[in-house]
Amino acid sequence: MENNSIRKSSRYLAMTILEKVNSKGAFSNIVLSQTMEKENLSKEESNLLTEIVYGVIQRKRTLDYILDPYLNNKKKIQNWVLQLLRLSVYQLYYLERVPDHAVLNEAVNIAKVRGHKGIAGLTNGVLRNVLRSEKPDYSKIKDPIVRLGTMYSLPDWIIDQSIKNIGIEETEKYAQSLLEKSKVSLRVNAKQITVEKAIEQLMDEGYSVEKSKVSPYGLISKSGLPARSSLFKTGMITIQDESSMLVAPALKIKPGDKILDACAAPGGKTTHMATYLDQSQGGEVLALDLHAHKIKLIEQNAKRQHVEGVVKTQNIDARKIKELVSDETFDKILVDAPCSGLGLMKRKPEIRYSKTPEDLISLKKIQLDILVNVASLLKKGGRLVYSTCTITHEENEEVIQTFLSNHPEYTIEPVYLESNNIDLDEDDMLRLYPHQYGTDGFFICSLTKAK
Repeated sequence: MENNSIRKSSRYLAMTILEKVNSKGAFSNIVLSQTMEKENLSKEESNLLTEIVYGVIQRKRTLDYILDPYLNNKKKIQNWVLQLLRLSVYQLYYLERVPDHAVLNEAVNIAKVRGHKGIAGLTNGVLRNVLRSEKPDYSKIKDPIVRLGTMYSLPDWIIDQSIKNIGIEETEKYAQSLLEKSKVSLRVNAKQITVEKAIEQLMDEGYSVEKSKVSPYGLISKSGLPARSSLFKTGMITIQDESSMLVAPALKIKPGDKILDACAAPGGKTTHMATYLDQSQGGEVLALDLHAHKIKLIEQNAKRQHVEGVVKTQNIDARKIKELVSDETFDKILVDAPCSGLGLMKRKPEIRYSKTPEDLISLKKIQLDILVNVASLLKKGGRLVYSTCTITHEENEEVIQTFLSNHPEYTIEPVYLESNNIDLDEDDMLRLYPHQYGTDGFFICSLTKAK
């Protein structure tokens, strides 16, 4: 019975989740959600499990730096033991409410249940050494790239690239912000309900929300899970990051516009664009995706948000859309391009370890191919918006520069923003870093086609 209770503890479950994420490349949010549903955990246990899983993934490099002096042959240590040591050090360093002796006792018990006395002894010895030692002095790391990478648990290449783009001071602020808890933001379906009315109804249901400073359609959830609210179920609100809410307004949509959403799934931006359209005036957005199951997601989202009348879908690679559509068909085109997702590291911490500089090169080719293949489909005088949820020059500015060098009919215009709280850069593009407004990292460039 005791063994069974240990196997169902939040720390044991965290160890198994981290094991899957580390060795099988599983997505932490999916495995975490499945585990909580299967184990029927209390709110307190669920919160602890979530905090440990995300915390360990976020701080993996830092935790290894702390552990390494006490691990003689790290390569021979089994994956689950390494995860157990990491999650234990995470608690010792970052969870003040958990007593040190409780962390040690539970770690040793888990090691006995999952392994044997030898592993329990190793676990006990390593953790006691960590406790007896002084906390690491990162200032002793002379190389600033390695120092920041170790402190904030990011690969050196991401730190290096960031320093080149925004300087070392801003890089440190940015890196530090990735360790903060991500917030849940909601977009109000303006076609169905006002922001004020949505706030009032959510408050009546016991949710605490406040207006976004980034988007006039946005709300920030302060407590509760708004996806369980009646407003979510009836399509009055949807979960969407504030940065993503800036894309649809940037297109300056008119009610009768025909729009192409080249990379649409899961449909957050598609449904936002749809709220500006009027079916009686011929307004329509054609949403494309390469995967059939993602097309279903778009359709479900459109139906829930009551905009299915103006949303059409097509299961096709955006690079092949010219086979189906004539030139100069669309008034507006959105290319929310597939990207490295490095702007999402706060919400999806494992991204930082799964991407490489080589990935950026292959992604840049795909991004350019999509832009090139949709370029002729835009009407003269039309607007094309290119966006990504990443912060790399390769996937953003370099893609735009290469595209413009081969398409002189397109020019950059200032990204249209409805909020005065956000500033464009001098080149009229929008770059958002997580530390600036608490959003995802994001990039938007607006292009117009000559008449």
